Amino acid sequence: MSRPVVLEVALNGATPRSANPHVPRTPSEVTAATLDAIGHGAAIVHHHTDDTMFTETGVHDVAPYVEAWTPVVERHPDALLYPTMAAGARGIAVEDRWAHVEELARRGLGGLTLVDPGSVNVGLTEDGEVPDAAAPGPYQNSYADLAHMFRRTGELGAAPSISIFEPGFLRTTLAWHRAGRVPDGAIVKLYFGGDLAFGLPPTRTGLDAYLELLEPSGLPWSVAVLGGDVVACGLAAYALERGGHLRVGLEDHAGPRTPSNAELLAEAVALVESVGDHPASLTEARTLLGIGPAPTAG
Repeated sequence: MSRPVVLEVALNGATPRSANPHVPRTPSEVTAATLDAIGHGAAIVHHHTDDTMFTETGVHDVAPYVEAWTPVVERHPDALLYPTMAAGARGIAVEDRWAHVEELARRGLGGLTLVDPGSVNVGLTEDGEVPDAAAPGPYQNSYADLAHMFRRTGELGAAPSISIFEPGFLRTTLAWHRAGRVPDGAIVKLYFGGDLAFGLPPTRTGLDAYLELLEPSGLPWSVAVLGGDVVACGLAAYALERGGHLRVGLEDHAGPRTPSNAELLAEAVALVESVGDHPASLTEARTLLGIGPAPTAG
């Protein structure tokens, strides 16, 4: 039988237009790119606004997300969308830097929250340069921060998109899961380091190591290569073989070409169909993840 595969598109991230002219940045551009992605097989869409990860206050404005998402949700009420989150490490309370995530969930927009269950240095690249003392500090999330993100996600009736940058993130997530403190609908995102030098490399051995930890939990999972090409490097094909899902998009992609989000999604769809599977519809994705239908307006 054809298996539904959940495809996610990460539209922009910190990728500048100088690196790829196709990157959507304004709310209207994000709306158009999101609708196009959903129309061509994506069930989850993630994006940043023009806020950066390392803001002075740690606070991200909710308004650009609401502006970008409202037309999408009006057309596709079951769309699964989630934002980014400001980095920690400067004594900024999680209640402040996660406030826009909470507000979007409170409004019933997107269906997903963002949960980052650990701390990591993410500034190192494979170009041989070593960051100096002025480089941004680690992306930091304490156990108390994690407890807040999971607890409020559940209370707000949303589902967590859980980012895994290195194995410690996953072990922490699994501890919360064994304790029954991971809300329903969770999906684990296994992020592999490409040109960004963190965590595990995008290899079969790397994925097998994560799955040795993850599989007893039964949690659904996807793969992405940050600073690379998840399809071209072969990791996507192996993930499909092992029963996983896929994330593509211009936030993650790096390489000699400058594709659009639509091209990256089309390549993922072609790979999924080549092995006899199909892109999950919005309804199939919610069912597969255990997320109920979006609330009916009124």
